[in-house]
Amino acid sequence: MAHEKDLGTLKNRDMIKVAILGYGNIGRAAEEAVKAAPDMELAGVYHHDDCLDCMDADVALVCTPTREVQSFATVLAGRGICTVDSFDIHGQIWHLRESLDAVCQAHKSVSVISAGWDPGSDSMVRAILMALAPKGLTYTNFGPGRSMGHTVAAKSKPGVKNALSMTIPLGTGIHRRMVYVELEEGAEFKAVEAAILADDYFAHDETHVIEVESVDALNNVAHGVNLVRNGVSGNTHNQRFEFNMTINNPALTGQVMVSCARAAMRMKARGSYGAKTMIELAPIDLLPGSTQENVRALV
Repeated sequence: MAHEKDLGTLKNRDMIKVAILGYGNIGRAAEEAVKAAPDMELAGVYHHDDCLDCMDADVALVCTPTREVQSFATVLAGRGICTVDSFDIHGQIWHLRESLDAVCQAHKSVSVISAGWDPGSDSMVRAILMALAPKGLTYTNFGPGRSMGHTVAAKSKPGVKNALSMTIPLGTGIHRRMVYVELEEGAEFKAVEAAILADDYFAHDETHVIEVESVDALNNVAHGVNLVRNGVSGNTHNQRFEFNMTINNPALTGQVMVSCARAAMRMKARGSYGAKTMIELAPIDLLPGSTQENVRALV
């Protein structure tokens, strides 16, 4: 794709070809977002055990469980295919960035990592608020709602037939995890509970594991966030900012990934290879349309 082309004015033959790897809640939402994008076309949906050697795509959305992201993204980026993932284990993000950055630099690709709403778009909001008030504290309060990453982690434990992890905000960035588990026949609840509580997803928060007859009877993909920053602009104190949203979790995650696919292609077109988090992206690269159109509309 030529450096000077504007993705908002590309003709059909130059549409961004986007493949989806993984077809759970996020993969299905990402498919809808790709089909709704004016500058993209779906290049195929792939499952975890499919052969990826013949994938013909500009960008692959890695919609697998977090702990499978690195292996898949490494293979794809190594073939020169840009990748986007929603990796959400905060303490391991820098390691993933370093690992994928080396692959991308060697194979002239771009990987946008941790591109969900948190980490991801909320990380960008926090960065902007810190720029507005460099000194201060930001509290990020999630929920109440279903955490996809925590739910997948709970489902992965031996003896668990189905699971649901709900995030309950307690204020000032402190959260409670309510984990509802439906057990396989013969499974021991105490063993399942111990495995969940030991997982890094849950080990740092107050967590309660509750056995239920049916997870489906409880399931709800709604979620939300309340971001509050109290800080100082220059020498002026008592600067207060608040950001709220209420969302369908998979739908927003899928849309964020699709927008980041566009940004990945723009960076690749400029020869800016490597692995990036969302706070390292130029916001205008996320948007369809020309630079002129977006500057006129937004500035």
